[in-house]
Amino acid sequence: MNYKYWIAFSSIEQIDSRFIKRLYDYFGDIEKAFNCSLEDLKNIDGLSIKKAQNFIQCRDKIDIDKVFATVETKGINFLTLEDENYPYMLKNIENPPVVLYYKGKLFECNLGKTLAVVGSRKASSGARDNLRKIISGLGNTDICIVSGLASGIDTVAHASAIENNLKTIGVIASGFDYVYPSQNKTLYENIENGYGAVVTEYYPTFEPIKFRFPQRNRIVSGLSYGTLVVEASLRSGALITANLTLEQGRELMCMPGDISNPNTQGIYKLLKNGATMVTEGNDILDALGWERTEDNPTQLTLPTLTPDEEKIYNNIKIEERGIDELSTLTGLSLDNLLMNLTTMELKGMIKQVNGDRYRAV
Repeated sequence: MNYKYWIAFSSIEQIDSRFIKRLYDYFGDIEKAFNCSLEDLKNIDGLSIKKAQNFIQCRDKIDIDKVFATVETKGINFLTLEDENYPYMLKNIENPPVVLYYKGKLFECNLGKTLAVVGSRKASSGARDNLRKIISGLGNTDICIVSGLASGIDTVAHASAIENNLKTIGVIASGFDYVYPSQNKTLYENIENGYGAVVTEYYPTFEPIKFRFPQRNRIVSGLSYGTLVVEASLRSGALITANLTLEQGRELMCMPGDISNPNTQGIYKLLKNGATMVTEGNDILDALGWERTEDNPTQLTLPTLTPDEEKIYNNIKIEERGIDELSTLTGLSLDNLLMNLTTMELKGMIKQVNGDRYRAV
């Protein structure tokens, strides 16, 4: 199989998956598609001449062996549309990624029971708590949680999956040279090192540019049998994912919230239009027709605390404290304190309550 031509195609930032698939479908062979001439491209009905010229110019600058070696050297796994084990659900969306890069143990995740969870980056504490409760109701099963590894609801979804012995897949909007947001570095590492897999359609050097996030959303929903929307304003990425879920013919579910919160306006719009309401884990099982199947019933051991984390933990074991108090009591700089608080929350050791206050879990 000519993997290096798939990788070479995906290394060209100026084209997208639709363009690559169109050429592959026309020529029936990825090597022929990559090495075609401009005259060949002019024979494809409806293909923009400008796009064709742009592709030829970019292609002629590529060292095929070098771009392939870059992926191998970085230890990145990948699947192409030609691979038999390319995820079935994702392959059947309207615009599947032609190459799916991944790190971690993708095939230890149950790709036959995948649930997408999406929501606001600035989620309320109530939404975070309720989502944790719902995911805990799925604990120790063979369900896999899929989300976008962003801050807010995505972070809670992945961390809660890990805490409840569920596998999780994080779909990122960049290549593997970048960790975005940076405070999720520990979460990335935990997922890659045994809790699931991190996946992307982007070549390692591609940056997390704004337009790539909505593009990423089709993969989050596309990998999944259903999507749970936790908080979403009327104009949000979560609502885009909800619409993609419906377009892909998958089950759409929503968690209700405070009606005075602007981030629930999208939720109630979806519920009024027929989305399934979810208030506990069993609602998800019922909506998707899944039976509860226990998987590895022993709870996974969470990472141990570093010395700085231990200082913080010891000061909130008995009572919740604010950031200013913790900075004084621990002697840590504000930046160091905030970084450690984020990491500890991802580990499931502490919980943010009442604004900027924290308590031990």
